[in-house]
Amino acid sequence: MKELKYINKYLKKYGTQLLLGLIITIIARVFSLVTPSYVKKSIEVVEKYGNNSIDRSEAKELLLENILIILGTALLAALFTFLMRQTIIKVSRYIEYDLKNEVFDHYQLLNLNFYKKNRTGDLMNRISEDVSEVRNYAGPALMYGINTITLFACIIPIMFMTAPKLALYTLIPLPILSVLIFNISKVIHKRSTIVQQYLSKLSTFTQESFSGISVIKAYGLENNINKELTELAIEGKNKSMNLAKVNAWFFPLMVLLIGISTIFVIYIGGQQYINGEIESVGVIAEFVIYVNMLTWPVAIIGWLTSIVQRAEASQKRINEFLHITPTIKNEVLELTPLQGKIEFKNVTFTYEDTNITALKNISFTIEKGQTVAIIGKTGSGKSTILDLVARLYDVSSGEILLDNTPIKNLNLNSIRQEVGAVPQDAFLFSDSIKNNIKFGKENATDEEIIKVAKKAVVHKNIMDFTKKYDTILGERGITLSGGQKQRVSIARALLKDPQIYLFDDCLSAVDTETEEVILKNLKNASKSKTTLLVSHRVSSAKNADKIIILKEGKILQEGTHTSLIETDGYYKDLYHTQLIDKES
Repeated sequence: MKELKYINKYLKKYGTQLLLGLIITIIARVFSLVTPSYVKKSIEVVEKYGNNSIDRSEAKELLLENILIILGTALLAALFTFLMRQTIIKVSRYIEYDLKNEVFDHYQLLNLNFYKKNRTGDLMNRISEDVSEVRNYAGPALMYGINTITLFACIIPIMFMTAPKLALYTLIPLPILSVLIFNISKVIHKRSTIVQQYLSKLSTFTQESFSGISVIKAYGLENNINKELTELAIEGKNKSMNLAKVNAWFFPLMVLLIGISTIFVIYIGGQQYINGEIESVGVIAEFVIYVNMLTWPVAIIGWLTSIVQRAEASQKRINEFLHITPTIKNEVLELTPLQGKIEFKNVTFTYEDTNITALKNISFTIEKGQTVAIIGKTGSGKSTILDLVARLYDVSSGEILLDNTPIKNLNLNSIRQEVGAVPQDAFLFSDSIKNNIKFGKENATDEEIIKVAKKAVVHKNIMDFTKKYDTILGERGITLSGGQKQRVSIARALLKDPQIYLFDDCLSAVDTETEEVILKNLKNASKSKTTLLVSHRVSSAKNADKIIILKEGKILQEGTHTSLIETDGYYKDLYHTQLIDKES
């Protein structure tokens, strides 16, 4: 249970409720223990009546009294059992809530490299299935564990005080059971880990299949995907069956060993009664009830062991991620407002996952309020510059300064708050168009939303939908076209009104006429804002205050549109090529 020590902090947090649950559990079990002794007394009453020691009316009175006590204590035991479940199971739900939030919060702190190395399905499985397994440990396992310990602690001493020899024979199967459980639980732990791994694998495969359903259909790969899913499902089923086969040993063994205990009670108890070692047949009946009361706790030991082992395996998987230290750390706690000046000093950056050096010792300065276009071929490092400005990554060497301050010496939340990023592959949530735009400003009014939608030239498209701004989008905004998704993302950034705009080829899916209108609106909206515009089109870059040409991570050219088209080089060639294409 080494891995499960991690949730001890939550057990301490809800210690008061758990202590109350423990007290209630003990009370419930104490009331349930009244029944066997009064069944014994009731049988003794019958024996006395049979021996003519008491008359019929007295026997009836005593039996009625015993029955009422049994019913009363049973009702009280039931009430406290209900309160026990209400107390302890609620705590497990609180722990589940806290642990899910902790995992999710930690996910958000981890940098982009983490998400490149780990699949979404696996991440989802750890925060859902694995956390649920841990909840079972913190709730049902804990509750039934306390219940079992309480019963053993109460019943076994009573049995030895009542009839020591009979108690000894009755409890002989229990050590055997403990050894079997110990050995089987080790196998369960190993197989539980494998099952959880395959659940993650299956979740990842199905999640990717649903996300890429348009590609699957376009290439007619449905049969291939079904075949792969079937193979995965069969493999997962086999792993689950291997676990189920081990679990299946528990209950038959429990029933067998409890049955042996019952035989011992009847046989040994009967001999003792015949030999006069015990006074009443009621003792045998009492012991039979005790054995049956121990049946569920003993049988549940296997189930509890299985739950603990599965929870241990799941918490180990959760801990693997929780122990990863975020590489992007917020070193400054106080807020640090930004004005918008950006400076790169000899910046080099290499991606950890691919070991590709995207930027090689580049330097440039962007003054507050300037618009700078970055142009270059695919893989030249354009998007990397934007990611570094938003501090989604930290540089490998060199330094980035915002407002003449090293970026690491600024509050991370302040940086992200003052950056409005529009990626080329616009991501929209499965929500209304209005809420997707409001992502940039949560308390925005409808008038503000419409205003920025008009600037992004997407208002007319939205008004053509039946539900207009209340139209619910499919996953990743699949309801909209590529150009519409980009323009909704632009509206989102405009609504945020940050100090720094980062536009990453965000007009690639828009026609040139619409592009010109949007660029004009963007120029007006970002007059006093710093803007970095990544593009493959000269038409997007020509009105920028400065244009930077990148090639293989290095600055090839730098200057204004006018100066660059007068200089032989990449930009001039690109300008003439795109001009000819436009005319043709």
